[in-house]
Amino acid sequence: MSINTIFQFLVPKDKKFFPLFEEASANLVQLASILHEAVNLPLKVRDELFSKIDELEQKGEDLTRLTNLELSKNFITPFDREDIHSLITSIDNVANYLHGASSRMKLYQVDKITKSIRKLTEINLEACQNIDIAVRELRNLKRMKNITAACVIINKLEAKSDDVYNKAIADLFENETDAKNIIKYKEVLSVLESAADKCKSVASVLETITVKHS
Repeated sequence: MSINTIFQFLVPKDKKFFPLFEEASANLVQLASILHEAVNLPLKVRDELFSKIDELEQKGEDLTRLTNLELSKNFITPFDREDIHSLITSIDNVANYLHGASSRMKLYQVDKITKSIRKLTEINLEACQNIDIAVRELRNLKRMKNITAACVIINKLEAKSDDVYNKAIADLFENETDAKNIIKYKEVLSVLESAADKCKSVASVLETITVKHS
């Protein structure tokens, strides 16, 4: 029996960290789902969804604070303290960037939603869904293959987002003549691409946890 296996037996099963991780990842999926829904609807009905995203982003912030509070109060944790902090922070970072995209679309009154914006929100949604899958597997670190498989998908999606972003920016500068439109569309696209990068950061933290417990 390995030291890690023995350690897992010693860790109390009623810790609050796993429910907090799972609530944060579920909240992230909901936020990404609403954002993808919003970009497929007319401008006049988007504001209500953007307001919901505001609420979900705040909920994510609250869950991050709660997790860090639990971290300061508990001596025994299910895995390394720095990894707990990195995981909840990286999940929150994704939510922040997705919220940033919705805020910019609302602020700049982006009426016409391009195929590239829709594609990037779709990619981010799928990446967030895989984050949620991986996070829910953390309760049972014996099923590390499931976490690894989800991380592989997230990394592929991030690479795909780079391709979509690069093509979208090239098309924007080639075909758009209004400087204001170039600025606002470039910002929205950039934040969405950055959100996918942050999803990859979550995957990196999850991979680190699995390596330490393999």
